[in-house]
Amino acid sequence: MVRKKVSESCCVAMGEGMGCCKVESLISVDERGQMVLPKEIREKAKIRAGDKLAVVAWEKDGEVCCISLVKTDAITIMVKDMLGPMMKEIIRD
Repeated sequence: MVRKKVSESCCVAMGEGMGCCKVESLISVDERGQMVLPKEIREKAKIRAGDKLAVVAWEKDGEVCCISLVKTDAITIMVKDMLGPMMKEIIRD
C-alpha cells in the first residue's frame, strides 16, 4: 500500500500513462441539486444523451473531497479485466 504525504490531495494520479487532470470549467449546483456539464466537456468525453455515468467519490477525513464521473461502459470493462482472471482461477479449481 502506498502512503500519501499529509499535504497531498486525495486526487493523485493513479499511475503512469493516466494523463493529467486539470480544471476544465466551473459549474454551479441549482436549488434542486442539478448541474450541467458544459458542451465542450461532453463532446471531448463523447457523452451523449442517454449515456449512464457512475459517480465515484473519494473521502478524506470523513468528507468527500473528490468526485468523478465514469462512463458505465468503462467501469464494465474495468471490472471484467479485474475479475475475469480471478473467476477463471476459481472455475479451474
